[in-house]
Formats: sequence, C-alpha cells, structure tokens
Amino acid sequence: MTTADAVSASFLRCLERSRLSETPYNHWLLSEALPEDDADAIAALPWGPPRVSDTYGKRETNNASRTYFGEENRAKHAVCETVAQAFQGRPVVEAIQRTCSVDLSGTSLRIEYCQDTDGFWLEPHTDIGVKKFTMLIYLSKGPNCSHWGTDVLDATRTVVARAPYAFNEGLIFIPADNTWHGFEKRPIDGVRKSIIVNYVGPEWRARQELCFPDKPIA
Repeated sequence: MTTADAVSASFLRCLERSRLSETPYNHWLLSEALPEDDADAIAALPWGPPRVSDTYGKRETNNASRTYFGEENRAKHAVCETVAQAFQGRPVVEAIQRTCSVDLSGTSLRIEYCQDTDGFWLEPHTDIGVKKFTMLIYLSKGPNCSHWGTDVLDATRTVVARAPYAFNEGLIFIPADNTWHGFEKRPIDGVRKSIIVNYVGPEWRARQELCFPDKPIA
C-alpha cells in the first residue's frame, strides 16, 4: 500500500487522462484511478457482501448494511485512511473543481464501499441535490465483469451508454436534474465491488458516513 500523496498523484494523472463524453450529459471515464496496491487493498477489505434479499432498485433500502470510510474504519484500516486523506487534500479537490467546473467548498467527503451480488439492480435516478460530485471506481477482476458498468440514461430513461467495467476504472459526473443513471438487472457472477466517492453539502445528516465529519472542504 502507498501513501496519501501517492494516491493523490495517481488520481491526478488519471483525471488528466480522463475521457469526457458530453452525451447525454457530461461524464468522465477513468482508468488507473488509484495505485494498484491500494485498489487491491480496498478489494481485499475483510467485509463480506451484505446479505440482502432485494434492493427494490435503491441502495438506501439496505442502509443498515452499508459500509463507509468513516472515522471508525479509517482508524481500523490503513487503506481507508490513505484514500480518504488523498481525496480530502487540496491537490485532488482543486483538480476536480478545475476539470469538472464544480465548487466543492463547504462540502464533506463521503466514500462508500459497495459489494453487489446477483439480483442487485438500481432504478434510474439522478442523485439527490445534496450530492455535489459523484465518482465510481470499480474494483473487481475477472472475465465475467465487463458488463457490470453503470448505465447512463437520457431524459427518456433510455440507456444510451454503459461505463466500461474493469479493475481500477471508473466514472465521474456532477449530479444534476438530467444525470440519469442506474443499473439494469443482469447477471452478476461473483461480487461487483466498487467505491462511490461523493462530496456532499453541509445539510447531510448521516454524519457517521463522512470521512471527516468535522472538517468540510475549505
């Protein structure tokens, strides 16, 4: 595993190489988002997939079983601390603001670790307004996961693109009323691992989900 500075440097290179697609809304495709050792370390965290019967198309259906890089997990797992410090740091924040034309001042960092299994799906949605930035980094390996990427939909809720799913690749978008996305139900042969990185506004109530609940972005 590397240092926060190394994670930051890796992500800055990734962001510089990111591919912008403007249809149906601006979204950026990522590759080699994190140092490989750190991506492997996240994927190896000792949390098995949560036992859920159905998402009903929403992650919040199973809020009690969701996992975050909050204060407790940052203290327990070095990779959670390292990655959180990198995305809290000024170099990464400023690069995101510059690349994505977004103001993150006053927001808080929230990183969720997701492990989706067969039967998982997400209905088309746009992300709630308190989320100012959304990024997914995919963390599974193997020949059967190439179709596990996030679905990108247009205003008619029609899937027009699917983010390529591969280890350490990902997707960024700035939540707005047109940023429809989801995950059509399809076979998941294994565990679909990812982290979701958000910067959220000060009105976010679930403070235990935040990496640094008392340290908003300056």
